[in-house]
Amino acid sequence: MPPEITELTFLEQLAERCKIPVPEHVSGEAPAKELRAALERWGGKGLVKPDVLAGKRGKSGAVVKVADPVEAQKAIKKVSGMEIGGRLPRTAYAVQVIPAAAEAYTAITYDSRFLGPMLTVSMSGGVDIESVPEKAKARLAVDVFKGLDAYQASSLLAKVGCPKNALSSFSRALVNLWDMFISTGMRMCEVNPWRITPDGKALACDFKAVFDEANYKFQNLKLAFPEYPGTFTPFEEEMAAWSAASHQGQAHVSELGGKLILPILFGGGASTIICETLEGSGGSPLFLSDFGGNPPYERMRGTAEICFKHQLARARLLLILGGKANNTLVDVTFQAIADALTAHAEEHGPVRIPVVVGRGGPRLVKGLLALRNALEALELPYVIFGPDTPVTLVAEYAANLAAAGAENGR
Repeated sequence: MPPEITELTFLEQLAERCKIPVPEHVSGEAPAKELRAALERWGGKGLVKPDVLAGKRGKSGAVVKVADPVEAQKAIKKVSGMEIGGRLPRTAYAVQVIPAAAEAYTAITYDSRFLGPMLTVSMSGGVDIESVPEKAKARLAVDVFKGLDAYQASSLLAKVGCPKNALSSFSRALVNLWDMFISTGMRMCEVNPWRITPDGKALACDFKAVFDEANYKFQNLKLAFPEYPGTFTPFEEEMAAWSAASHQGQAHVSELGGKLILPILFGGGASTIICETLEGSGGSPLFLSDFGGNPPYERMRGTAEICFKHQLARARLLLILGGKANNTLVDVTFQAIADALTAHAEEHGPVRIPVVVGRGGPRLVKGLLALRNALEALELPYVIFGPDTPVTLVAEYAANLAAAGAENGR
């Protein structure tokens, strides 16, 4: 899957370089005297967190409040061994507790509706942002050539009710966040929450980011990516072996534990946006996938066969979706998917789920005809969207359709 980092890597390698205000932190491997000195500076208040590629650490009980060095060392040992969201931490660390008068959420992602990055801000930080009403969020499509300035950032923050004494410092922090995003080749970065102190200082207290490994800015970044313990499913292991067998075409998956939608996705950053849209709209995707890179027929068919073998029986909807391709031949990939689906049905029996399709790119019509012929031969209901429909709208449609089918027991 695309390279991603969590809060600890951000604290150690990017925050100071990019001038983003953050709490102090101490690595779990630090000597006891360093941990003791830090807790004294912090007024005896710290948090122990796991360094793990999984969300909802707090809800998993993996974020522990500590007040003294002995308590902190015990918590670091305990948290380091916890399984969180099916993943194991690499290590644990302690961070300063920031007293907060308010909290905020920010994210920068690529939005296909505007063909560029979108900055989202909400004063509902520290919660499931998907559950926050749209009226409590503010968005700005940022021009990649002009960038983000402090006036734009301040206006956005004022719109969502940011404390007035924090507007200036928070605006500068958001500008620096944007500069980091655009200069490092990130596809997505999220801070949840920013904690705003009573005197108006905003500090980034949790962070995650996903990078575009094909972006030259990322290639020149020279980040030291830590290795995390593997807790892979048979599906992930088989796809990883298949991906390693050839460098022509991508075959990346990561289980999400969903229950509704089997996503065959293309387009790098678009894949992440699609899955976030599915999750936010109740689509519950089974996994995150990225199958772009102009795979040849044999490569794409093998990829689809692995997905169908492991995931099709428990899916309520098949989603085949990507942005408008530049180099990937749509007829080749769609013919491969159609043939894999037909072979699966011949071997395992009829498939009884709806199919939603959205794509654009070279030889699109030929590809859609090949896929349509297979779906009609298998008597599967389908909806096809053209390249003018944003992938987020297609994903929302698929999520609503799958959720409605689940409610009706279909």
